[in-house]
Amino acid sequence: MPPTWVQLTYLACAVCFILSLKGLAGPKTARAGNLLGAAAAVVAVAVPFFYLELDHVPLILVAIALGSAAGVLGAQKVQMTQMPQMVALFNGVGGGAASLVALLELHEMVPHADSAFGPGWFTFAATAFTILVGAVSFAGSVVTFAKLQELMTSRPVVFPGLPVVFGVLLLASVVLSVLTVTDPTMWIGIVLALLGLAVGVLLVLPVGGADVPIVISLLNAFTGLTVAAGGYVLGNVVLLVAGTLVGSAGTFLTLLMAGAMGRSVANILFGALKGGSTLGAGVASDRPVRSAGPEDVAILLGYAERVIIVPGYGLAVAQAQHTLRELVDVLAARGTKVDYAIHPVAGRMPGHMNVLLAEAQVPYEQLVEMDDINGEFKHTDVVLVVGANDVVNPAAKTTPGAPIYGMPILDADEAKQIVFMKRSMRPGFAGIENELLFDPKTTLLFGDAKDSLGKLLSAVKGL
Repeated sequence: MPPTWVQLTYLACAVCFILSLKGLAGPKTARAGNLLGAAAAVVAVAVPFFYLELDHVPLILVAIALGSAAGVLGAQKVQMTQMPQMVALFNGVGGGAASLVALLELHEMVPHADSAFGPGWFTFAATAFTILVGAVSFAGSVVTFAKLQELMTSRPVVFPGLPVVFGVLLLASVVLSVLTVTDPTMWIGIVLALLGLAVGVLLVLPVGGADVPIVISLLNAFTGLTVAAGGYVLGNVVLLVAGTLVGSAGTFLTLLMAGAMGRSVANILFGALKGGSTLGAGVASDRPVRSAGPEDVAILLGYAERVIIVPGYGLAVAQAQHTLRELVDVLAARGTKVDYAIHPVAGRMPGHMNVLLAEAQVPYEQLVEMDDINGEFKHTDVVLVVGANDVVNPAAKTTPGAPIYGMPILDADEAKQIVFMKRSMRPGFAGIENELLFDPKTTLLFGDAKDSLGKLLSAVKGL
């Protein structure tokens, strides 16, 4: 049993984690919440050095130094467009670490399995759960990283017999998990971890397109649960509390995102097996559209009384958020009412657009969620879509059988005029054509978003 001061310190760290999560719920307190959680994590890592007689301390310090350096370097170098990939990798590393720690604990527990004073069956069950689910989270997160980084196709990958193979692996994993409790050996634990890796890969391969961010959230929940189970095995209250927070938050976020897509989690994970996931063709259309130059679009915006901006992943790719904010400021100075319409799954992860626009110091009051702004589109003179596609695609409402059918969207098609800023006619992440591009009310402004917004800004200033 740890000394009283250690237990009180861990309790304080756990409370800080809870307060940190609360702080992250709002933009004004998010930075403070993040710093509070980070400080609590540093304290929790440092405490064992002061009350335990640790072995291999130099190796532990080297590992901490290498991990810290990698974290600092990653935070400084990562682009906003690559944030989801980084989240996927960090999440996977957490799951993999939990699985490895559980394997080491199993190695220590096996010699005492038959002892009257040895670990109970529930401890072995928690260990098996941590090994299996941690491996699933690690392998699945690596595949999501590869999809988002375009190291492999982002479309669903299926092959004949995949459901059977997946089912057999899952059943085998359950059997080995039971054996870990009833007749534990180190070899069973190792094979269980390998099966978890295979299950994680096959779980994510059939997921494609706009569904990938939701799977990142689900795998994040998996990692949290494994950390919580690992905390039980180690008797560490900080891991137990932190893992429970991550697991529960990830679960709620997954369900909320699935609801925002108008789909069930099961359909998102396995829909491709029956052709129901994001399986767009991904081919650019050669149908005629109406396009215009920055000067023409500037006239539309400059004399509009109500404008709504719909940001998307293309805005992040072009790093055009600062120019967009300046354009909005100029329009507001002319008396135009401007808001940003934020779809729950715009970008590549939850809150991607909020973070991107906060980086440009956009007032949070101008960021309006989908449910609150959809009623405003019919009263809007111009909707400016910057780098978004699927979140305004009417196929979600009008085309049964479309990959995104049933997904709630921003009702941009109800506005008086729609301006699309696009690099090309290439479909969005879901890989399907957007009929809104061919609407008579729609004007396309082709080009890099940052360059086009710069020209548009100059043209509006010259009105």
